[in-house]
Amino acid sequence: MSQLVTRYNVLFESLKARRRRPELPKGLDRFAAAVSLRWRQRRVSDRFLRAQAEGIDALRGETAALTDAALSETLRSLRELFVRGRQDDEAVRRGLAATREVARRETGEEPFPVQLIGALALYHGRIVEMLTGEGKTLTGSIAAPLLAWRHRSLHVFTVNDYLARRDAESRESIYRRCGLTVGAIQQEQEPAARYEVYAKSIVYGTPKQITADWLRDQIRLGRLSTPWAGRRLLDESSGLGGPMIPGLRAALVDEADAVMIDEGVVPLIIARSRREDDMAETYRQAAALASKLEEAADYRIDHLRRRAELTRRGRERVAGLRAGLSEPIWRAARRAEELVRQALVARHCYLLGRQYQVVDGLVVIVDEYTGRFLADRSWEHGLHQAVEAKQGVDITADRETLARMSFQRFFRMYPVLSGMTGTIADAAVELRRVYNRPIAIIPTNRPVIREAWPTRVFRTAEGKWNAIAVSIGQLHAQLRPVLVGTRSIQASEQLSAMLAARGLPHRVLNANHDKEEAELIVSAGAPGVITVATNMAGRGTDIRLTQDARRAGGLHVLLTEVHGAKRIDRQFIGRSGRQGDPGSSQIFVSLEDELVRLHAPRLAALLSARTGADELSGRLLRLGVLLARHAQRRSEARDRWMRAEVLRQDDWTEKYLPGH
Repeated sequence: MSQLVTRYNVLFESLKARRRRPELPKGLDRFAAAVSLRWRQRRVSDRFLRAQAEGIDALRGETAALTDAALSETLRSLRELFVRGRQDDEAVRRGLAATREVARRETGEEPFPVQLIGALALYHGRIVEMLTGEGKTLTGSIAAPLLAWRHRSLHVFTVNDYLARRDAESRESIYRRCGLTVGAIQQEQEPAARYEVYAKSIVYGTPKQITADWLRDQIRLGRLSTPWAGRRLLDESSGLGGPMIPGLRAALVDEADAVMIDEGVVPLIIARSRREDDMAETYRQAAALASKLEEAADYRIDHLRRRAELTRRGRERVAGLRAGLSEPIWRAARRAEELVRQALVARHCYLLGRQYQVVDGLVVIVDEYTGRFLADRSWEHGLHQAVEAKQGVDITADRETLARMSFQRFFRMYPVLSGMTGTIADAAVELRRVYNRPIAIIPTNRPVIREAWPTRVFRTAEGKWNAIAVSIGQLHAQLRPVLVGTRSIQASEQLSAMLAARGLPHRVLNANHDKEEAELIVSAGAPGVITVATNMAGRGTDIRLTQDARRAGGLHVLLTEVHGAKRIDRQFIGRSGRQGDPGSSQIFVSLEDELVRLHAPRLAALLSARTGADELSGRLLRLGVLLARHAQRRSEARDRWMRAEVLRQDDWTEKYLPGH
């Protein structure tokens, strides 16, 4: 009997799907999708968004006059329209006017007209660019109820667990008043608690957490031919019944450029240990062999691609050195050379304080985009073990991959996708190509008066760091708050030591001090405060100036080198000059910076040979600035190519391996 019921349900769902979307030839299907997207983009034009926002703003007096009971009744009737799919433009306007009033009453925050434009763009599936300090959190919280009403559930993605918990808690009163429930997925939560959170209307979480839970659902369900067998496997394995995530319906991505572009190509992998650590001694022996080889004579390192190649002499030396090893794996020449190359890559391309840090005897990956620890991630194909052998710490067991998926493939599974960030215009073309999402650039509420000071270029890294320390001292003497941006933990600690030697009081914000983040950011806008930070301070934080700091000239942002993408520079600089505040920014560059060395080494050498002075000036300065931007553009182009490769792999998987 249960088999008949299951077959009937499958047939019924199939008929419903056919009625919703008739089958079309492949070419015609693509054409219809393109026409549909183009029609939606035209309909939801910038002019349309502004006109609708003006209509919402015109309802402010009417909604403000409502009693609490009348507002609750208005919300209930609007929610019914959206749940039934009967909403029109008028209902959307009234819905946002009502949620705007709820936000004002519950939090004391009243959205500006430009935030209404942003909320409308989010509702209509756009990626929104709003500069730092323009209120993206509030904008998202007045659009989220309409998305949750319309699509029954909404996943809101943030860049870390702290922001997910903070935003879920701070917005809860708004959502509760709109008849919705909200929760946040956290790293430490047990499966039972996660089931409860995913059952709520709005779920906050990181891409890593939600994607991993979705993959675990697929592993528990299995790829069995009969649905009732898969259900039985799920029930037995979880003990809770049903998938953890009931469905992927709508997603709103905060800091969309970081999540959808920078981290979009990082595959999330669910793995388990094969055996204990039977390869541990082999990795140690490979590290010892690598330490005996001579660079150039025995091997060459490609730092850009993070590869190592053995020369003929190197292969001969490896053959001689491995002859004295008793492990059976060393008898295979190809496998032996592969282990040594991996050890060389770990030795030269993965550096302590840059790509990883040793914490409590464990090698912990550092996110190169955010500067945060990725405590539950490890590199694949023995690289993590090679780095552990290099550092002399305990070697963890190699793991077997059970499931993997890139974030960009996961996001494309959502029927409704929107997002917001402070820097997306530079990646607009890529977002349209990968996610089929249009971009909306929202004007600022007040004019930006932040000053951009001229970039300074130095021939040597030592000269650059000394000039940075002098500049920080001068700004500190003027009682201006200073935020110093570094690309790595190592650089932040190096600058901290220089400032301490000069007697300049300062605080350091990097992955080693992440527990102090909230406290450091709150006080970073006080007069004379110096904050040295990695990219941790560039996402989801808001530095508020005191009146004395504002009179002194506002927050000065100093970048110690350009990042691999211009967007990241803009994000960090955007900490200053929020909501019409005064402020300034300046970038320091040296011809020995990592980005320049990797992407423009010959041009840097030529320019360095043409000057005897440490700091470049005049025509050479202009060439130095152009060189730094050239290296940055090459880095961006390489990153785009890598993301395109991952996208091609995703497309191939979806086409030839459906269900994987």
